[in-house]
Amino acid sequence: MSKDLRIVFMGTPDFAVASLDILVQNGFNIVGVITAPDKPAGRGLQLQESAVKQYAVSKGLNVLQPEKLKNPDFIAELTALKADLQVVVAFRMLPEMVWNMPPEGTINVHASLLPNYRGAAPINWAIINGEKESGVTTFKLQHEIDTGDILFSDKVTIREDETAGELHDDLMQTGAGLLLKTVQAIAAGQVKETPQANIPAAAIKHAPKIFKETCQVNWQQPLDKVYNLVRGLSPYPAAWTVFQGKNLKIYKAHKEHTTPSKAPGDFDTDQKTYVKIATPDGYLFLDEIQLEGKKRMDIEAFLRGYRFL
Repeated sequence: MSKDLRIVFMGTPDFAVASLDILVQNGFNIVGVITAPDKPAGRGLQLQESAVKQYAVSKGLNVLQPEKLKNPDFIAELTALKADLQVVVAFRMLPEMVWNMPPEGTINVHASLLPNYRGAAPINWAIINGEKESGVTTFKLQHEIDTGDILFSDKVTIREDETAGELHDDLMQTGAGLLLKTVQAIAAGQVKETPQANIPAAAIKHAPKIFKETCQVNWQQPLDKVYNLVRGLSPYPAAWTVFQGKNLKIYKAHKEHTTPSKAPGDFDTDQKTYVKIATPDGYLFLDEIQLEGKKRMDIEAFLRGYRFL
């Protein structure tokens, strides 16, 4: 095989655009792009196209937006594309009739070093758990989510103060490069599939979907855990706490290890330049926040307009 490989690409958010773009820029034959249906968004509920759709349309690519992946009409359209290979980056779960369709199978780009951090939120959980490195993995789709044979992986160092948003951007570019390497190897018939390590389920770190309760700060936890939660949820969905009776999102913060004079969860402020909240072993200084009903702002701007109870 060669670059004549017929490829169907499946993805929705910004993270997937870099991967689609690198295949287009390197001359691969993208015969179809599958992405989410347009959805109403914003105050006016205008129909919003996915980032992948916007890119695909700008490049004149064939776009399909099925509501249901088992819909017979969609299956017929997908079959008619006669793909040799399907590529999935930040999409939804595929039924077997879809992922098992092309002769070369379906490959996925996952934002972790598998088998660790299988699941919906690998970038967030790597930082929340205080990992020092992450990475991306390309693998063949199988029945169980994120368990298929590994093709390639690439490591990325996580900086001490790195947020989930920053790691997302690092892995987006690393993942695109790894996808190109993977597709080139498949096209050349030189890919080697390696089964994921047979690790007991209890020993694998998981990356489940994040809910609102996941994001609430527990000030009884050690300072480093609180700090990692804030980093791991920034910029979205953001860690939050209750501050003087209102919900407060924390986007950026820094820490000071010391013996606090306040009880965990209590705050101290000079009402001009800082607000710090106590943990058992130090203080978290709030740098960028959003109080319920207000805009996101840095702490000094917040303090200029805030009246303490």
